[in-house]
Amino acid sequence: MVFNTGSTLLDAIVLAIVSQEPQGTYGYKITQEVRMVLEVSESTLYPVLRRLLKDGRLEAYDMEYAGRNRRYYMITPAGRVQLEICREEWNRYSEKVTSILGP
Repeated sequence: MVFNTGSTLLDAIVLAIVSQEPQGTYGYKITQEVRMVLEVSESTLYPVLRRLLKDGRLEAYDMEYAGRNRRYYMITPAGRVQLEICREEWNRYSEKVTSILGP
């Protein structure tokens, strides 16, 4: 069974992954890390990255890799604030669900 993942949770997961790399990380790697825990397609994640950029939660820069430009994403201070809010909300939410479903 696969549970639906809302955009807020997906945003939080992407922010958490990007926050782990001080110099940022690139889109394909983000996609692979998200797909380790959720069943989502690349076509789902790139709009998430664009939305987080537009909202000022991420910033991007390009760097050459193997003769091609690779876009890297870094979390912004606003993104860190949003991530912390999401972590707090997730902890409250998951505790409530666990109390009903059991350990």
